[in-house]
Amino acid sequence: MDANLNIDGGRVTVGRIAIYTLLVLVALYYLAPLYVMLTTSFKTLDQIRSGNLLAFPLHPTTAAWGKAWDSACTGVSCGGLQPYFWNSVRMVIPAVLISSLIGSLNGYVLAHWRFRGSNVVFTALMVGCFIPFQVVILPMARLLGLAELANTTTGLVLVHIIYGIAFTTLFFRNYYVSVPDELVNAARIDGAGFFTIYRRIIFPLSLPIFMVCFIWQFTQIWNDFLFGVVFGGSDAQPVTVALNNLVNTSTGVTEYNVNMAAAIIAALPTLVLYMVAGKYFVRGLTAGAVKG
Repeated sequence: MDANLNIDGGRVTVGRIAIYTLLVLVALYYLAPLYVMLTTSFKTLDQIRSGNLLAFPLHPTTAAWGKAWDSACTGVSCGGLQPYFWNSVRMVIPAVLISSLIGSLNGYVLAHWRFRGSNVVFTALMVGCFIPFQVVILPMARLLGLAELANTTTGLVLVHIIYGIAFTTLFFRNYYVSVPDELVNAARIDGAGFFTIYRRIIFPLSLPIFMVCFIWQFTQIWNDFLFGVVFGGSDAQPVTVALNNLVNTSTGVTEYNVNMAAAIIAALPTLVLYMVAGKYFVRGLTAGAVKG
């Protein structure tokens, strides 16, 4: 029996068809929760009570989306997700940019400006990547109190910058070791200083790893709940805390369509980021895998 099929003049093996079929089935399996969330968010409560989660909305409505955005927490007067969503935006953008820039400079130093104790510093930063969030809560709360930044968006930005520096430094250092030392040494011989070499040689080569750090930090900061609920005041809480308050607010009737719409709103920025820049993330991770 021929195990090959002719399709448009080409040959496709039965094994390849089986692999593609399996991949499609796995993709559908993992996309099923997203489908349920989307369809439920456009359903009415009467259709949701019918019990068929996979049914398509009979009378699609965006009322649940409007309620999730503007007035999802009417029972406890929390004002919906809108103000908390923008709190997250104001927190994420500066935290991602600053932590990535500091990590870039740290990685550049550790890769090409060796000094006494550099290996100790690098090891300490690596250890910092494995410190659980819970360990730093008390000292971080003390620091924010002394700086008078407790319960503010600025305080949350500072927390995520400090916690993210270890990761960004690790990423950049491992990427910059792939830049030939001869290139940096030649620039030194020509009289270029620290920042000149960084600005004219290192920085222009850093787009792939910057994309990795942007996506990594954006995902970690946007999805963070613990720091937000501990260090964020009532007016500075991020969208993840507001989503938790919405879902756990009891008003007599559980509005699953509103909950699903709110969950999609909270997850939408990271989904869009990965769809737009996901290929750069993979490219950046593999770019510094091998030195030479």
